[in-house]
Amino acid sequence: MPFETADLYTVLPELIILITACSVLILDLFLHENQKSFNHGLTIIGLLLALGSVGLVSVDQTTTAFGGVFIRDSMSDLLKGALLVVTLLAFVYSSTYLRNRNLWVGEYYVLMLLALLGIMIMVSANGFLTLYLGLELLSLCLYTLVAFDRDSNMGSEAAMKYFVLGALGSGMLLYGISMLYGASGGLSFAAIAEVASAASSDGAENKILVFGLVFVIIGIAFKFGAVPFHMWMPDVYQGAPTPVVLFLSSAPKIGAFAMAARVLIDGLEGLQTDWSEILIILSVLSMGIGNLVAIAQTNIKRMLAYSTVSHVGFIFLGLLAGTPAGYSAAMFYAIVYALMATGAFGVLVMISHKGFEAENLNDLKGLSDRDPWLAAMMALVMFSMAGVPPLVGFMAKLLVLEAIVDIGLVWLALAAVAFSIIGAFYYLRVVK
Repeated sequence: MPFETADLYTVLPELIILITACSVLILDLFLHENQKSFNHGLTIIGLLLALGSVGLVSVDQTTTAFGGVFIRDSMSDLLKGALLVVTLLAFVYSSTYLRNRNLWVGEYYVLMLLALLGIMIMVSANGFLTLYLGLELLSLCLYTLVAFDRDSNMGSEAAMKYFVLGALGSGMLLYGISMLYGASGGLSFAAIAEVASAASSDGAENKILVFGLVFVIIGIAFKFGAVPFHMWMPDVYQGAPTPVVLFLSSAPKIGAFAMAARVLIDGLEGLQTDWSEILIILSVLSMGIGNLVAIAQTNIKRMLAYSTVSHVGFIFLGLLAGTPAGYSAAMFYAIVYALMATGAFGVLVMISHKGFEAENLNDLKGLSDRDPWLAAMMALVMFSMAGVPPLVGFMAKLLVLEAIVDIGLVWLALAAVAFSIIGAFYYLRVVK
């Protein structure tokens, strides 16, 4: 695989993040305890530079690097821009929180940046090898971040559960990839798409492809946290430090969408009939169980975990539509959800600056008297998550529902509306 200088321009945002992570790691060795703010400043500068570099490639131009295993197109640029914004907000929100709890160390910034790098690699993956490498880089960093507070037994327990179930999900995904490789003879999405399209046009069912598809979707569902593969989410959200949950609930969901889009659309669109049926089941289960179980929660972080499960169901709705409008709606929903989750957990982090840790719903009582601005921000985010018009959350849900209705699945759209109405109950309970 020949190396070309032009490849560096294609991977420029990733290169900036990698250099920033290495610089923070080295700089931290020479900093005293009262100089840790340099890590924060250097990280913010690196993220801003990466955000600026995302726009260097025109949105209508698609380029590849390193022999075609890495792709940069309009979708990847949009998702990377959203990722960088979300990560910037995560660092801005968390600086005071980490300083007050003696967690303001260089390793935190390095792990967060490497996790971001893993997601960005997933977004631009043009084959299963690149996709899996990015996914594992992300996963290993997240396992460590969840247990970052070594004094928290709950965090260590959550990290262990996350590690075991995450390894199971990765194993399922890898098993599915091996089947698809055996059926197509290649790991690139183009090679797999060629075989899938040929099998679809011939009317012959390739059982190896279908089995591989099933295991790959299971792996994707694990990473998304879709029912019934959501068991890790409530405990991880509750046990991890709140700034880590802020990042965990937002940026990786954009990466999971990118993984699903690259695999299902770029690689397995020829089997769209098969994977749409699977996504219908996962979507209904996620919206139903996510919203119903969230009602019974008193811990706000667990409630938002089950809320995430229900939102994953909406993202799947857009994907299963199998149309450009559906794909665009799913991508828009993933970005909007990431921003809403950042806002919700950002408020929880900022409340902790005021002297207490917001864990239960009762902890939010009287917030409008203590800090009206934070209360207004939380109310706005909750209304948007509930889908109250004319907020952006309503627009995201409306676009997904339109895509579903356009393909004739009216019953599924009605079910989604019903579950959204149920979900509005626990969102309004937070506001109340």
